[in-house]
Amino acid sequence: MEIRWDSLTGHRAQVQELTALLQEGRLPHALLFTGAAGIGKKLCAQILAAAILCGHDHAPCGLCDNCRAMAADTHPDYYELVPEVRGKSTRIIRIEEIREMQTVVSRSAVRAGRRVVLIDDADTMNEPAANSLLKTLEEPEGQVTFILIARDRSSLLDTIVSRCMPLAFGPLSHEEVRGELLKRQLPADEAEKLAFLADGSLGQALKLSQHGGLELRDNALAFLVALPSLNLSKLWEEAAAKGEMDRESLAEWVGYFHMLLRDMLLLYEDGGTALLYNGDLRGRLAELLPQFSKGKLFAMLRETRELLHRLQANVNMRLQMEGYFIRLMDCR
Repeated sequence: MEIRWDSLTGHRAQVQELTALLQEGRLPHALLFTGAAGIGKKLCAQILAAAILCGHDHAPCGLCDNCRAMAADTHPDYYELVPEVRGKSTRIIRIEEIREMQTVVSRSAVRAGRRVVLIDDADTMNEPAANSLLKTLEEPEGQVTFILIARDRSSLLDTIVSRCMPLAFGPLSHEEVRGELLKRQLPADEAEKLAFLADGSLGQALKLSQHGGLELRDNALAFLVALPSLNLSKLWEEAAAKGEMDRESLAEWVGYFHMLLRDMLLLYEDGGTALLYNGDLRGRLAELLPQFSKGKLFAMLRETRELLHRLQANVNMRLQMEGYFIRLMDCR
Protein backbone atom coordinates (compact mmCIF):
# COMPACT_ATOMS: atom_id res chain seq x y z
CA MET A 1 0.00 0.00 0.00
CA GLU A 2 1.34 3.43 -0.95
CA ILE A 3 1.43 5.67 2.13
CA ARG A 4 2.75 8.93 0.72
CA TRP A 5 0.50 11.94 0.30
CA ASP A 6 1.77 12.39 -3.24
CA SER A 7 0.45 8.93 -4.14
CA LEU A 8 -3.09 10.31 -3.88
CA THR A 9 -4.56 11.66 -7.13
CA GLY A 10 -6.34 15.00 -6.71
CA HIS A 11 -7.97 16.31 -3.50
CA ARG A 12 -5.20 18.80 -2.76
CA ALA A 13 -7.43 21.01 -0.59
CA GLN A 14 -8.47 18.06 1.59
CA VAL A 15 -4.86 16.95 2.00
CA GLN A 16 -3.79 20.45 3.02
CA GLU A 17 -6.56 20.67 5.62
CA LEU A 18 -5.75 17.26 7.10
CA THR A 19 -2.00 17.81 7.26
CA ALA A 20 -2.51 21.23 8.88
CA LEU A 21 -4.81 19.74 11.54
CA LEU A 22 -2.32 16.95 12.20
CA GLN A 23 0.71 19.21 12.48
CA GLU A 24 -1.15 21.63 14.75
CA GLY A 25 -2.43 18.85 17.01
CA ARG A 26 -6.06 19.70 16.25
CA LEU A 27 -7.13 16.50 14.48
CA PRO A 28 -10.48 15.40 15.98
CA HIS A 29 -11.05 11.91 17.33
CA ALA A 30 -13.56 11.09 14.58
CA LEU A 31 -13.71 12.10 10.91
CA LEU A 32 -16.22 11.36 8.16
CA PHE A 33 -15.02 11.23 4.54
CA THR A 34 -17.87 11.44 2.02
CA GLY A 35 -18.01 11.26 -1.76
CA ALA A 36 -18.60 8.91 -4.67
CA ALA A 37 -17.00 5.48 -4.78
CA GLY A 38 -13.56 5.10 -6.30
CA ILE A 39 -12.35 8.69 -6.05
CA GLY A 40 -9.65 8.12 -3.43
CA LYS A 41 -11.39 8.58 -0.06
CA LYS A 42 -10.12 5.29 1.33
CA LEU A 43 -6.54 5.82 0.14
CA CYS A 44 -6.61 9.28 1.72
CA ALA A 45 -7.87 7.75 4.97
CA GLN A 46 -5.13 5.10 4.93
CA ILE A 47 -2.44 7.72 4.34
CA LEU A 48 -3.86 9.81 7.19
CA ALA A 49 -3.82 6.73 9.41
CA ALA A 50 -0.17 6.16 8.54
CA ALA A 51 0.59 9.81 9.33
CA ILE A 52 -1.13 9.55 12.72
CA LEU A 53 0.76 6.40 13.65
CA CYS A 54 4.08 7.67 12.25
CA GLY A 55 4.37 10.66 14.54
CA HIS A 56 7.31 12.26 12.67
CA ASP A 57 7.34 15.70 11.10
CA HIS A 58 5.98 15.66 7.55
CA ALA A 59 4.36 12.28 8.32
CA PRO A 60 4.03 9.72 6.99
CA CYS A 61 7.79 9.48 6.59
CA GLY A 62 7.69 6.08 4.88
CA LEU A 63 10.87 4.96 6.64
CA CYS A 64 10.10 4.29 10.31
CA ASP A 65 8.86 0.99 11.72
CA ASN A 66 5.30 2.30 11.90
CA CYS A 67 5.28 3.36 8.25
CA ARG A 68 6.83 0.09 7.09
CA ALA A 69 4.20 -1.83 9.05
CA MET A 70 1.43 0.21 7.45
CA ALA A 71 2.91 -0.38 4.00
CA ALA A 72 2.97 -4.12 4.71
CA ASP A 73 -0.59 -4.00 6.11
CA THR A 74 0.64 -5.46 9.41
CA HIS A 75 0.44 -2.54 11.84
CA PRO A 76 -1.03 -3.81 15.13
CA ASP A 77 -2.53 -0.42 16.02
CA TYR A 78 -4.42 0.02 12.72
CA TYR A 79 -7.85 -1.59 12.43
CA GLU A 80 -9.82 -1.64 9.19
CA LEU A 81 -13.47 -2.67 9.15
CA VAL A 82 -15.31 -3.43 5.89
CA PRO A 83 -18.83 -4.69 5.11
CA GLU A 84 -19.44 -8.43 5.08
CA VAL A 85 -21.25 -10.29 2.30
CA ARG A 86 -23.20 -13.44 3.14
CA GLY A 87 -24.40 -15.40 0.13
CA LYS A 88 -26.30 -13.16 -2.29
CA SER A 89 -27.28 -10.63 0.37
CA THR A 90 -26.18 -7.02 0.23
CA ARG A 91 -22.96 -5.85 1.87
CA ILE A 92 -23.62 -5.04 5.53
CA ILE A 93 -21.63 -4.08 8.61
CA ARG A 94 -23.27 -5.94 11.47
CA ILE A 95 -23.11 -5.38 15.20
CA GLU A 96 -20.79 -8.38 15.60
CA GLU A 97 -18.10 -6.62 13.55
CA ILE A 98 -18.51 -3.42 15.58
CA ARG A 99 -18.23 -5.33 18.85
CA GLU A 100 -15.09 -7.10 17.65
CA MET A 101 -13.57 -3.72 16.77
CA GLN A 102 -14.56 -2.32 20.17
CA THR A 103 -12.81 -5.19 21.93
CA VAL A 104 -9.60 -4.59 19.98
CA VAL A 105 -9.47 -0.82 20.49
CA SER A 106 -10.21 -1.14 24.21
CA ARG A 107 -6.74 -2.68 24.62
CA SER A 108 -3.60 -0.61 24.95
CA ALA A 109 -1.85 0.34 21.74
CA VAL A 110 0.99 -2.04 20.86
CA ARG A 111 3.50 0.10 18.97
CA ALA A 112 2.44 3.67 18.17
CA GLY A 113 0.95 4.77 21.47
CA ARG A 114 -2.47 5.21 19.87
CA ARG A 115 -4.84 3.40 17.51
CA VAL A 116 -6.60 4.27 14.25
CA VAL A 117 -9.86 2.64 13.14
CA LEU A 118 -10.99 2.96 9.52
CA ILE A 119 -14.62 1.98 8.81
CA ASP A 120 -15.11 1.63 5.07
CA ASP A 121 -18.62 1.98 3.60
CA ALA A 122 -19.91 3.03 7.00
CA ASP A 123 -23.28 3.71 5.37
CA THR A 124 -23.80 -0.07 5.15
CA MET A 125 -24.10 -0.43 8.93
CA ASN A 126 -27.41 -1.86 10.04
CA GLU A 127 -29.24 -0.11 12.86
CA PRO A 128 -27.83 -2.17 15.78
CA ALA A 129 -24.29 -1.70 14.46
CA ALA A 130 -24.77 2.05 14.01
CA ASN A 131 -26.17 2.46 17.54
CA SER A 132 -23.29 0.46 18.99
CA LEU A 133 -20.72 2.57 17.13
CA LEU A 134 -22.43 5.74 18.35
CA LYS A 135 -21.72 4.78 21.96
CA THR A 136 -18.05 4.30 21.14
CA LEU A 137 -17.83 7.67 19.37
CA GLU A 138 -19.49 9.35 22.35
CA GLU A 139 -17.12 7.76 24.89
CA PRO A 140 -13.94 6.57 23.12
CA GLU A 141 -11.49 4.58 25.22
CA GLY A 142 -7.86 5.65 25.11
CA GLN A 143 -6.04 7.34 22.26
CA VAL A 144 -8.00 6.30 19.17
CA THR A 145 -8.93 8.09 15.95
CA PHE A 146 -11.94 6.93 13.92
CA ILE A 147 -12.16 7.55 10.17
CA LEU A 148 -15.54 6.73 8.63
CA ILE A 149 -16.01 6.52 4.87
CA ALA A 150 -19.43 6.84 3.22
CA ARG A 151 -20.98 8.03 -0.02
CA ASP A 152 -23.01 10.73 1.72
CA ARG A 153 -24.03 11.88 5.17
CA SER A 154 -27.74 11.20 4.73
CA SER A 155 -27.23 7.43 4.92
CA LEU A 156 -25.81 7.67 8.46
CA LEU A 157 -27.46 8.46 11.76
CA ASP A 158 -27.52 12.20 12.40
CA THR A 159 -26.05 11.52 15.83
CA ILE A 160 -23.03 9.78 14.27
CA VAL A 161 -22.51 12.58 11.75
CA SER A 162 -22.66 15.19 14.52
CA ARG A 163 -19.77 13.50 16.33
CA CYS A 164 -17.45 13.49 13.31
CA MET A 165 -15.61 16.20 11.44
CA PRO A 166 -17.01 15.93 7.89
CA LEU A 167 -14.77 16.22 4.87
CA ALA A 168 -16.34 16.04 1.40
CA PHE A 169 -14.42 14.66 -1.59
CA GLY A 170 -15.48 15.61 -5.11
CA PRO A 171 -14.98 13.64 -8.33
CA LEU A 172 -11.63 13.65 -10.06
CA SER A 173 -11.30 15.61 -13.27
CA HIS A 174 -11.38 13.86 -16.64
CA GLU A 175 -7.71 14.74 -17.09
CA GLU A 176 -6.74 13.27 -13.70
CA VAL A 177 -8.51 9.97 -14.41
CA ARG A 178 -7.12 9.77 -17.95
CA GLY A 179 -3.62 10.57 -16.72
CA GLU A 180 -3.72 7.78 -14.13
CA LEU A 181 -4.93 5.30 -16.75
CA LEU A 182 -2.12 6.26 -19.08
CA LYS A 183 0.37 5.72 -16.25
CA ARG A 184 -0.95 2.17 -16.10
CA GLN A 185 -0.10 1.66 -19.77
CA LEU A 186 -3.66 1.64 -21.12
CA PRO A 187 -3.98 2.60 -24.81
CA ALA A 188 -4.80 6.29 -25.23
CA ASP A 189 -8.16 5.73 -26.97
CA GLU A 190 -9.30 3.27 -24.30
CA ALA A 191 -8.14 5.60 -21.52
CA GLU A 192 -10.16 8.42 -23.10
CA LYS A 193 -13.38 6.35 -23.23
CA LEU A 194 -12.96 4.99 -19.72
CA ALA A 195 -12.23 8.45 -18.28
CA PHE A 196 -15.55 9.71 -19.62
CA LEU A 197 -17.51 6.68 -18.44
CA ALA A 198 -15.95 6.69 -14.98
CA ASP A 199 -17.62 9.98 -14.04
CA GLY A 200 -14.69 11.21 -11.97
CA SER A 201 -13.96 7.84 -10.31
CA LEU A 202 -10.53 6.33 -10.89
CA GLY A 203 -11.67 3.15 -9.15
CA GLN A 204 -14.57 2.83 -11.57
CA ALA A 205 -12.30 3.41 -14.55
CA LEU A 206 -9.91 0.69 -13.40
CA LYS A 207 -12.80 -1.70 -12.79
CA LEU A 208 -14.11 -1.03 -16.28
CA SER A 209 -10.71 -1.75 -17.78
CA GLN A 210 -10.37 -5.06 -15.94
CA HIS A 211 -13.88 -6.52 -15.87
CA GLY A 212 -15.49 -5.88 -19.23
CA GLY A 213 -17.18 -2.60 -18.34
CA LEU A 214 -17.26 -1.49 -21.96
CA GLU A 215 -19.06 -4.72 -22.83
CA LEU A 216 -21.73 -3.95 -20.23
CA ARG A 217 -22.06 -0.44 -21.64
CA ASP A 218 -22.46 -1.80 -25.17
CA ASN A 219 -25.06 -4.31 -23.94
CA ALA A 220 -27.02 -1.46 -22.35
CA LEU A 221 -26.87 0.41 -25.65
CA ALA A 222 -28.14 -2.66 -27.54
CA PHE A 223 -31.10 -2.88 -25.16
CA LEU A 224 -31.86 0.82 -25.61
CA VAL A 225 -31.81 0.43 -29.40
CA ALA A 226 -34.15 -2.57 -29.22
CA LEU A 227 -36.52 -1.13 -26.61
CA PRO A 228 -39.02 0.58 -28.96
CA SER A 229 -39.73 -2.71 -30.75
CA LEU A 230 -39.56 -5.15 -27.82
CA ASN A 231 -42.53 -7.49 -27.34
CA LEU A 232 -43.43 -9.02 -23.98
CA SER A 233 -41.85 -12.37 -24.81
CA LYS A 234 -38.49 -10.75 -25.54
CA LEU A 235 -38.86 -8.52 -22.50
CA TRP A 236 -39.21 -11.58 -20.22
CA GLU A 237 -36.10 -13.08 -21.81
CA GLU A 238 -34.16 -9.86 -21.14
CA ALA A 239 -35.39 -9.71 -17.54
CA ALA A 240 -34.46 -13.36 -16.96
CA ALA A 241 -30.96 -12.80 -18.34
CA LYS A 242 -30.42 -9.71 -16.22
CA GLY A 243 -31.76 -11.51 -13.17
CA GLU A 244 -28.98 -14.09 -13.52
CA MET A 245 -26.27 -11.44 -13.30
CA ASP A 246 -24.52 -10.85 -10.01
CA ARG A 247 -25.84 -7.85 -8.12
CA GLU A 248 -22.80 -5.63 -8.69
CA SER A 249 -22.68 -6.25 -12.45
CA LEU A 250 -26.40 -5.61 -12.77
CA ALA A 251 -26.07 -2.32 -10.89
CA GLU A 252 -23.26 -1.36 -13.26
CA TRP A 253 -25.41 -2.24 -16.29
CA VAL A 254 -28.24 -0.07 -14.96
CA GLY A 255 -25.72 2.71 -14.30
CA TYR A 256 -24.57 2.64 -17.92
CA PHE A 257 -28.16 2.66 -19.13
CA HIS A 258 -28.71 5.75 -16.96
CA MET A 259 -25.67 7.43 -18.55
CA LEU A 260 -27.01 6.73 -22.04
CA LEU A 261 -30.36 8.30 -21.19
CA ARG A 262 -28.66 11.33 -19.64
CA ASP A 263 -26.50 11.78 -22.75
CA MET A 264 -29.56 11.71 -25.01
CA LEU A 265 -31.19 14.43 -22.94
CA LEU A 266 -28.07 16.55 -23.26
CA LEU A 267 -28.17 16.10 -27.04
CA TYR A 268 -31.73 17.43 -26.95
CA GLU A 269 -30.83 20.40 -24.75
CA ASP A 270 -27.78 21.89 -26.43
CA GLY A 271 -27.74 20.55 -29.96
CA GLY A 272 -24.91 18.14 -29.33
CA THR A 273 -22.19 20.42 -27.96
CA ALA A 274 -22.24 18.94 -24.45
CA LEU A 275 -19.50 16.77 -22.97
CA LEU A 276 -21.11 13.33 -22.94
CA TYR A 277 -20.29 10.32 -20.80
CA ASN A 278 -20.38 8.29 -24.01
CA GLY A 279 -18.64 10.68 -26.35
CA ASP A 280 -17.72 7.88 -28.74
CA LEU A 281 -21.45 7.09 -29.18
CA ARG A 282 -22.59 10.63 -29.93
CA GLY A 283 -23.71 9.85 -33.49
CA ARG A 284 -25.45 6.60 -32.50
CA LEU A 285 -27.38 8.28 -29.69
CA ALA A 286 -28.37 11.20 -31.92
CA GLU A 287 -29.92 8.73 -34.36
CA LEU A 288 -32.11 7.36 -31.55
CA LEU A 289 -33.58 10.72 -30.53
CA PRO A 290 -36.63 10.59 -32.86
CA GLN A 291 -37.80 7.46 -31.02
CA PHE A 292 -37.49 8.99 -27.53
CA SER A 293 -39.15 12.30 -26.68
CA LYS A 294 -37.70 14.48 -23.93
CA GLY A 295 -40.66 13.64 -21.71
CA LYS A 296 -40.11 9.92 -22.24
CA LEU A 297 -36.40 10.23 -21.44
CA PHE A 298 -37.13 12.12 -18.22
CA ALA A 299 -39.64 9.42 -17.20
CA MET A 300 -37.14 6.66 -18.02
CA LEU A 301 -34.46 8.40 -15.97
CA ARG A 302 -36.80 8.56 -12.96
CA GLU A 303 -37.55 4.85 -13.24
CA THR A 304 -33.84 4.05 -13.62
CA ARG A 305 -32.84 6.04 -10.54
CA GLU A 306 -35.55 4.29 -8.56
CA LEU A 307 -34.29 0.90 -9.72
CA LEU A 308 -30.73 1.73 -8.69
CA HIS A 309 -32.05 2.56 -5.24
CA ARG A 310 -34.00 -0.71 -5.03
CA LEU A 311 -31.01 -2.79 -6.08
CA GLN A 312 -29.20 -1.66 -2.93
CA ALA A 313 -31.65 -3.78 -0.92
CA ASN A 314 -31.91 -7.57 -0.81
CA VAL A 315 -34.53 -7.92 -3.57
CA ASN A 316 -35.39 -10.50 -6.24
CA MET A 317 -33.44 -9.10 -9.17
CA ARG A 318 -35.44 -10.83 -11.90
CA LEU A 319 -38.74 -9.51 -10.56
CA GLN A 320 -37.25 -6.05 -10.23
CA MET A 321 -36.07 -6.11 -13.83
CA GLU A 322 -39.41 -7.38 -15.13
CA GLY A 323 -41.23 -4.53 -13.42
CA TYR A 324 -38.61 -2.02 -14.53
CA PHE A 325 -38.76 -3.05 -18.19
CA ILE A 326 -42.55 -2.91 -18.21
CA ARG A 327 -42.49 0.58 -16.73
CA LEU A 328 -39.92 1.67 -19.32
CA MET A 329 -42.23 0.52 -22.12
CA ASP A 330 -45.10 2.47 -20.54
CA CYS A 331 -43.11 5.71 -20.22
CA ARG A 332 -44.55 8.55 -22.31
